[in-house]
Amino acid sequence: MATRTIDRPAEEVGAVAAVEAARPAERPRGAVAFGLTRIALGFIFLWAFLDKAFALGFATGRAEDGTIDVFAKGQAWLNGGSPTEGVLRYAVKGPLAGFFHGLAGAAWVDWVYMLSMLLIGGALMLGVATRLAAIGGAIWMAIFYVATAMPPTYNPVIDEHIVYILVLVGLAQIGAGRFLGLQERWERLGLVRRFPVLK
Repeated sequence: MATRTIDRPAEEVGAVAAVEAARPAERPRGAVAFGLTRIALGFIFLWAFLDKAFALGFATGRAEDGTIDVFAKGQAWLNGGSPTEGVLRYAVKGPLAGFFHGLAGAAWVDWVYMLSMLLIGGALMLGVATRLAAIGGAIWMAIFYVATAMPPTYNPVIDEHIVYILVLVGLAQIGAGRFLGLQERWERLGLVRRFPVLK
C-alpha cells in the first residue's frame, strides 16, 4: 500500500517551527540542585567580599578572645585594612610562595580581589553573566590552590579548590543561571546580545 505525503505550505511549516522554538526549554533533572549550588557558591564569593569589607567577625574582625569588632580599624577594608595581606604574607606555601609574598599589601591586589569577589558572588547568586562569573570564580580558585594549598595537606592532588573549579566549570557549561536565576532575562538585554561574552 502506497503512503501519501501531504505537502504543507512553507508558511505553515515556518509557523510550526516558530511555535516549537518559542516553547520553554525542558528543565533537566536536577535543575533545582544546580540552581542552589550556583547560589551557594555565589554566596561563598560574596561573603568573602562582605566579611573583608566590614570585618564581620568570621575571617576578619574577630579578636583572639573571640569578641567581634565589626568594622575594626586596620582590619575592615573600608577602615584601612588590607583584605589580602594576611593570606599573602602568612598563609601561602609551595613553590610560588615568594611571588605571592611580594604581592602582600599592594593596593591594586586588594582592589582586584574585592571587586572580583563582589562581582562573581553577585552574578552567581542572581544567575546573570553566569558563564563569565563561573570562569572568573574557577580562575580565583586555581590561584587560591596554587598560593595556599599546593601541595594539599590531606590528599596528594585534590582539595576543595579543585572541587570548586570542577563545579564552577560544570555550572558554566550547563548555563546554571537558568535554574532559579535571571539568566534568561539577562540574555535578552541588548547589551548582552551585542556582547555575548557577558552571558
